[in-house]
Order: sequence, then C-alpha cells, then structure tokens
Amino acid sequence: MYLGELAPKNLRGTLGTMTEVFVIIGVLLAQIFSLQSILGNATGWPILLALTGVPALIQLLSLPFFPESPRYTLIEKGDEETARQALRRLRGCNYDVEAEMEEMREEERKEREEGRLSVLNLFTFRPLRWQLISIIVLMAGQQLSGINAVNYYADIIYTSAGVDPTQSQYVIVGSGVINLVMTVVSVILVERLGRRILLLSGYGICGSACLVLTVALLLQSTVPELSYLGIICVFAYIVGHSIGPSPVPSVVRTEIVLQSSRTAALTVDGAVHWLTNFIVGLAFPSIQVAIGAYSFLIFTVLCILTAAYIYVVIPETKGKTFVEINCAFAKRNGVEFPEEKDVTMAEPHTPSLPSKQTSF
Repeated sequence: MYLGELAPKNLRGTLGTMTEVFVIIGVLLAQIFSLQSILGNATGWPILLALTGVPALIQLLSLPFFPESPRYTLIEKGDEETARQALRRLRGCNYDVEAEMEEMREEERKEREEGRLSVLNLFTFRPLRWQLISIIVLMAGQQLSGINAVNYYADIIYTSAGVDPTQSQYVIVGSGVINLVMTVVSVILVERLGRRILLLSGYGICGSACLVLTVALLLQSTVPELSYLGIICVFAYIVGHSIGPSPVPSVVRTEIVLQSSRTAALTVDGAVHWLTNFIVGLAFPSIQVAIGAYSFLIFTVLCILTAAYIYVVIPETKGKTFVEINCAFAKRNGVEFPEEKDVTMAEPHTPSLPSKQTSF
C-alpha cells in the first residue's frame, strides 16, 4: 500500500511488483542457506533461524528516515504543504510536483462524501462493491490456483522421475532461480503490457500446467518417461505464477480503491490471502490422498474461473489515475462517479499556501 501511494502512475506497476522480487530473493537465499551442506543440518539450523532477524533489524532502523505517504498526508490529514515537501523529497528538487498534487486534490474531492471507511462499512458500501469482490477474487485466486500444493507435491514428482531424495534440494533451488528470473521479467513487462495480460497469461499457463501434470501423473506408471514431463509441468507452473498471479495482484489491489477505503480494503486482502493459504495447506494433503493426481484438476478449474473473472470485470489500470480507475468501476457498481474536473475549473490554489483542510 505504501509503495503504491508513493509511486507515480507510470511506475506503480514496477514498484509494486518489485516487492515480490525481494520476497523471492529472500526465499531463494533461504533455500540456498538451508542446503544440508551449508546450514540445513543439526549444527547450522540455529544460525539459519537467527539470520531472519537481520533484514527485520535493517528495516526497523531505516523506517524512521522514510517520508510519510504524500497521498495520505494530503487527503486524510489535509496537510498540503507537508505532502508537497514529501513529493519533492521523493521525486527530486528539480521535479515539478504540481501535476501530482492536482491529481491528489482531485481524489480528495471525489472522497469528501465517503469519509473513512471501516472494514464493516466496506462490505455494505455500494460504490466499492465490485472493487471489493475483485480484491477477494485476486487474492483467493492467487492461493487457490495451487502454488502451495505444487510446491508440496514437487518432491514426490522429482523422486518419481528418478531424482535422488538427497539431491532434490538442489532441484528446489533451481526452481527458486526460475521463480526469481520470471518475476524480474514481470517487473519489466508490467508497465509495457499492462496488468491484465500478465494475469491472464499467468493463469492460462498455470491451468494448462496443472492439466498436463494430471495426465503425466496418471500415466507415468505405464509410461515411465512421463515422469520427466511432470518436472517440466512444475517448472512451467512456476513460470506462469511468477509472471502474473504472484506479483501483479499486489499492484491491482492498491490501484482499484481510493485513499479513504484503501486501509480497510487491504485488511480484507490480507485476511483472504492467509485464509485461503491455510485452506490449501490444510485440505490439499487429504484431497491428494482421496483422489490422487485428479486433485490438480481442481486447480485447473480455479485458474480458469479466476482468469474469466479478470477478463470480464477488472479493467486495465496501467497509466491511469486512481480516480480514472474508479470511474471505470462506477457503471458496474450502478452508481454515478463524476468525471474529473478540468484543472482550470478547480478551486483557486496558491502553490505556496496550504489549501483548505477537509475533515473525514
């Protein structure tokens, strides 16, 4: 949320997906350090556990030097001059921030009648109905598409292909490298191709990989060579998830709601993310025991349904202001959302003086 509020509209996608890049870097480093030959052994695991505190400490020490979000400062606190100073600090002293300031003022004007929404208010607030549904679908789809199940089953697939169990840890590191590379590709493409194409192509690859994986697992007892196809499907799935379903929802969820409702919306987002993560982790082992390889067909169906929702409901948000994106949702919500006013018709503004504060 913080990065989404700080970023100019032409870089929101890049900055938003960069968070996933650093998450994947952390995961890859953990996979490397946890190799049995490094720290994944009886004497090394306490050191491995202690290393997790290093990035947390760095973040704790550096956070006081970060500026408050200019969008939050202007829209929710009504402090225009502090918001302008924060923007200049972020963009550079020679950068003209007045266009961004006017964009934030326009968002403030649109929100005056909303006030600050709580989580409960959000569920009953009609102008944000489809934005809320979209956030729930994006975060549920991210987990229910099967990423944790594929990771859970990967060791079995590698073993069935003849990979020695003691060597499978190196295959897992290899999959982590693929994950990182494809997430970097997503960072490069998100502002060029847009959010929708990455999400749709990612879910398409994931759904196809799960379908072929089902066939490979069912037939590998009679055609042993198909066990190698299973490994290819795992890697293909990781590629698909890394370019769309993993990094892009974190961008879209910030873009489709305005400032006053963003905190409540991301609270729902986090709850859905961890709830669906818990459901998959709890249910998949039992489902896999009950129906075997057919369990991956469930993820194929869920990938198709999520992609269909994105195609029908979620507009492209690349290069648009938060107000423009909410205008796109207004018709589906069945409400009127006034078009942006011409800057020349806006309220008089003197750059050196703070504007009238708005209470929420």
